[in-house]
Amino acid sequence: MDNLHEKVWFRCLNVIKDNIPLNSYNTWFAPIKPVKLDNHVLTIQVPSQFFYEWLEEHYIELLKKTIRKELGKNGRLEYSIVMDSAYNNNQSKPYTVNAPTLNRKALKNPPVTMPLDLNKDTGKTVPNPFIIPGLKKLNIHPQLIESYNFENFVQGDCNRLARSAGIAVGQNPGKTSFNPLLIYSASGLGKTHLAHAIGIEVKNNFPEKTVLYVSCEQFTNQFIDAVKNNNQNDFIHFYQMIDVLIVDDIHALAGKPGTQDVFFHIFNQLHQSGKQIIITSDQPPVEMKGIEPRLLSRFKWGLSADLQIPEFETRISILNKKLYNDGVEMPQNVVELIASSITSNIREMEGALISILAQSSMNKKEITIELANNIIQKFVKSTPREITIEYIQKVVGDYFDIPVDKINSKTRKREIVQARQLAMYFSKTYTKNSLAAIGSKLGNKDHATVLHACKTVKNLYDTDRSFKKHFDELNDSLKIRL
Repeated sequence: MDNLHEKVWFRCLNVIKDNIPLNSYNTWFAPIKPVKLDNHVLTIQVPSQFFYEWLEEHYIELLKKTIRKELGKNGRLEYSIVMDSAYNNNQSKPYTVNAPTLNRKALKNPPVTMPLDLNKDTGKTVPNPFIIPGLKKLNIHPQLIESYNFENFVQGDCNRLARSAGIAVGQNPGKTSFNPLLIYSASGLGKTHLAHAIGIEVKNNFPEKTVLYVSCEQFTNQFIDAVKNNNQNDFIHFYQMIDVLIVDDIHALAGKPGTQDVFFHIFNQLHQSGKQIIITSDQPPVEMKGIEPRLLSRFKWGLSADLQIPEFETRISILNKKLYNDGVEMPQNVVELIASSITSNIREMEGALISILAQSSMNKKEITIELANNIIQKFVKSTPREITIEYIQKVVGDYFDIPVDKINSKTRKREIVQARQLAMYFSKTYTKNSLAAIGSKLGNKDHATVLHACKTVKNLYDTDRSFKKHFDELNDSLKIRL
């Protein structure tokens, strides 16, 4: 190193590294850059106001001792604080801090400095509860699961639109019409996997971009902590740094007006800055309850894509893919048995597969149909049974002796229309599918048609005794499965 200020700071870092955990050093000291050394005053550059405050709260004593050791009793440390451009609509605005009140004042001049008073009595510091790994953009951990990638996400008719949109976003984040991209489905159909896959695709294509996956519960808890400790601005500033924000289970914002409000402002800032937003939900926006209309309208700006229950062939492919990734083999007739026995939840289907492999390995038994069937029966009995749209179609069709393809046809015959309307009503009642998904499976109808069918069924139930009898008998048949 040719410059004295770099040599001095390098020696300081060696001392600091020996006195704090390595992860803390990498987060809070590795990003700092030495700027100059003038008359025993060492100036270091930190990336933000929040960064400066954190150092002052947590490491001031260590900094005091280190600077005195390297520069003597007259040594001083000054901070050059540069606000990240993502904080202020892509306009870099330096901030200064006036100790001890920490008032903030925007300046038009070059980055200003804040001296570290080596004689100041710091007293007891209050930890900042807003803790996410790292602060500087390069140090923000994306919290992505590497195995949840596109290579391991099997494509089928059930997820083709959502997967294609996800790949497009991963290859061009913030630049497509899919912003926000909302992925919705019932539990266990791959929403979280797809969300992670998009984040991983972005990181592979754009390593410099900051990607963050966070559950809605985690986001809410962080905001509550920020409110308690009066550092909401730090919370907002942090999220405005993100290039690709992935929020899982956004429906969990229901009934939380304060968190909805802060997410609304973060959403607007990111969207206006051309950043990508990806959210998942168990419902489409039109069916979300307890979410403010202004936020719901933002969810509708981009694309809402649903993941439906995978067809038999896709379930087979999912199981074979997992076997291949795990490096194990299983008779194909056993794979088909699993796929035909557990139809509505990929997570449970994979759980049954793992149980069969575990039993075979622990008991040193060959995997056979008999072994698999015994395990599947126990597994299914211990797992809540789910009713699918396909099952409802079959029950209604058998009851009225109408083929399923007739129920899904465009015919307007009264008896077939009523059967279709009943299937729509029971699908809405007993499944977690969206109205749009129900309509697509029952004659390729839109969500408005499904709503109309549900209203019609309720009216006929109250006015038509014969229809009421059919309804009750069908309802009893479906309840038996639960």
